Amino acid sequence: MSKTLLPPLAVLLAMFAFALQNGRYMGAETDRWQTQLHKAEVFAWAEDWESAAETLQDSYRDWTSRQVYLHIVTEHDVVDDAESMYQRAMAFAAVQEDSEFRAELADLRTQLQLLAEMERFSLKNIL
Repeated sequence: MSKTLLPPLAVLLAMFAFALQNGRYMGAETDRWQTQLHKAEVFAWAEDWESAAETLQDSYRDWTSRQVYLHIVTEHDVVDDAESMYQRAMAFAAVQEDSEFRAELADLRTQLQLLAEMERFSLKNIL
C-alpha cells in the first residue's frame, strides 16, 4: 500500500469509528430519556402529578445538559422540536392535563427515537 494512501485511509477509519461510537452514545442517551419519560407517565397514570412533573423536570435537566453535543452532531430541527415537546409536556403536567400530557409524551418519545435513528450508523442513513 502506498504511503500517500495512509493519511486519507486513517481519516476515513477515524470517521467510521466516530460514527459507530456516536450511534451507540445517542442510543444510550435516548434510551435513558425514554425511561425517564415512561416513569413520568406512570406517575401521571397514578395521578401523582407532583412526581410526574418532578420526573419530567429531571429528564429535561438531563436533556439540556447534552445540548451542546446534540447541536454539534445532529440536525438542529430535531433537537429544537424535542425541546418544544419537553416544554409543552411540562406545561401540561403543571395543569394536570392528563390526555394532552400523555399525547405530548408520546410525541416526545417518537422524536427521541427519531434522534437515535438519525445517528445510528446504517446503510439507510448513508444512502
